[in-house]
Amino acid sequence: MIRPATSADVPAIAAIMNQVIAETTITVTSVLKSHADVAAMITERRALGFDTFVADLDGIKGYATYAQFRPSPGYLRTMEHSLALSPAAHGLGFGRALMHAVESNAAAAGAHVMIAAITADNTTSIAFHARLGYAQAGLLPQVGYKFGRYHDLVLMQKFLT
Repeated sequence: MIRPATSADVPAIAAIMNQVIAETTITVTSVLKSHADVAAMITERRALGFDTFVADLDGIKGYATYAQFRPSPGYLRTMEHSLALSPAAHGLGFGRALMHAVESNAAAAGAHVMIAAITADNTTSIAFHARLGYAQAGLLPQVGYKFGRYHDLVLMQKFLT
């Protein structure tokens, strides 16, 4: 079941985030997130009209969230999302369902474009987004650094309206 995140989901979301941060290049962030960090993210985004969703089926299997792409008023209708699943939840449809929730919520609030910023070696995510109708809009070579090497960033976008 896909539903908006609650404060009770914070520990599970933090665990998924921190596994991705500690073990992968899905994100080039290297700073682990505390429960307070995750709770603040959810609260701040919700106050701005953006939401965080969880896939909940016998426990939290993943989360997706979104916010404005850049803080300028010129980007009020351009969003960027973040999505992560627990390792056991890959390939079971949770990612697609979470993306549908994020895109629907954003579009209903007036968003025009959703951006995906994906580390280039995450070919699974690039293919996943392509299947959902995202098109590559740019490549930023060597802009991220993690695990002792530079990483390219692929920008993909989808028009929601």
